[in-house]
Amino acid sequence: MDQYKNFGFRHKAGIIMPVSSLPGEYGIGNFGKGAHDFIDFLAATGQKVWQVLPLNPTSFGDSPYQSPASAAGNPYFIDPELLMEQGLVTEEELNSHRNVSSRVDYGWLFHTRYHLLRLAFSRFTPGDDYYAFLKAEGHWLEDYALFMALKGHYNNCQWTLWDEEHRNYHKALNHKGEFDGEMNFWRWNQYEFSRQWNLVRKHAAEKGILIIGDMPIYVAHDSVDVWSAPEQFLLDGNYNPTVVAGCPPDGFSPDGQLWGNPIYNWQLMEQQGFSWWLRRTQLAYRLFDILRIDHFRGFAGYFNVPYGEATARNGKWDSAPGIALFRTLRQACPDAKVIAEDLGFITPDVLELMEDTGFPGMKMLHFAFYEEDSDNLPRMYTTDNCVVYSASHDSDCSCSWVQEIHGEAAERFWRECPHTEGQHRVYDLIEFAFRSRANLAMVPLQDYLLLDNNRGRMNIPGAAEGNWGWKADLHFDTPELRSLILSLTERTDRK
Repeated sequence: MDQYKNFGFRHKAGIIMPVSSLPGEYGIGNFGKGAHDFIDFLAATGQKVWQVLPLNPTSFGDSPYQSPASAAGNPYFIDPELLMEQGLVTEEELNSHRNVSSRVDYGWLFHTRYHLLRLAFSRFTPGDDYYAFLKAEGHWLEDYALFMALKGHYNNCQWTLWDEEHRNYHKALNHKGEFDGEMNFWRWNQYEFSRQWNLVRKHAAEKGILIIGDMPIYVAHDSVDVWSAPEQFLLDGNYNPTVVAGCPPDGFSPDGQLWGNPIYNWQLMEQQGFSWWLRRTQLAYRLFDILRIDHFRGFAGYFNVPYGEATARNGKWDSAPGIALFRTLRQACPDAKVIAEDLGFITPDVLELMEDTGFPGMKMLHFAFYEEDSDNLPRMYTTDNCVVYSASHDSDCSCSWVQEIHGEAAERFWRECPHTEGQHRVYDLIEFAFRSRANLAMVPLQDYLLLDNNRGRMNIPGAAEGNWGWKADLHFDTPELRSLILSLTERTDRK
């Protein structure tokens, strides 16, 4: 089990930086110069890993955790300049699609980016590598391409509102030939996504950087995943969920959180040897070196709410076969490296699952000071088999957090977290993480840049709008910042 208790390294550090947040001139970060430069930045600052958010396509709401396809990549991440280098778009066409926005402009992207991609596709000449990609990825790519072609046919409305001949997956397959031209476009953009991401991964490997990917526990109802395999989910005769995922009410959310994702048919999945999960996990490891599994506690026990409820107040807990699932995955992927996002309401069944898998869990320093002897305090860590975070994509930026913490929590923060004279309190927090025994310490780039919530917050859980838009400044990478991070990494023995 030792391969599960480390990542092939000891006492290292990394940075959280969504691909969408990389600096660039085309409305959103992508796999071009910004990604390659960021890898160079990681190497120069002594970092070992780069953690990204899910790379899947986004839909209404812009969340990468509510994707129409868990196996597909986001076409927005295709770099237009690499398309120009291939002769697929002209410099004039490229210039007309520049957008040096301070935040990700999803509306602009939706109305403009596919026009540019279709221009590029119209000039694309398939070769042997393209046909090899279609053959290797056909087991998911064909369903995705058909689903997206049908989405366009129905003006992007939810698939449960399509005509029966297309709403029913098996009936829709009989009409596949009618949509082959449009399907070719969706096949190609997944090929180009893969080609460009492989160049990023190659550059990362050359620099000794591992990439942590993020796998959401649930998939969206309006997705190819549910449309093509409705039996894997708890749905009624009209393909609507009978129950949906969420979180119970607590002190921060009196109504709880209603996520709306359909719940898995765990009984059937277990009977089928968890083949659906095997396929999903194996695809993820073709993209990433390490996988962070979101909402890991949901594999032990999950909270579900009757479909149609306005809040999560009437939900209940049910059990999931997490131990059996991860034992099956371990046999299929014996060298898999996993981070379990074990935050939230932790019960004995979650602890049992963590113990059985041996996966490292997460420690959040923002949670460490609100009670005495918190499990998130570095002096309370009982093992190095964990990953400590100064903050995450769902939390306050640490700059705002250190300004707003008060009362007994602030007293504990000053007492527990050593202060270095002349050093910003956020850097004290980062150094506190780095000096812990945790095998890996992760820091969002916003913390290094000392951004507050107004300038750097990525996501506010439960808020329907205004999330996922943060972008790094074009000129964030300075010699001073590199020197500061490298010095911190070296003096805490994490290089």
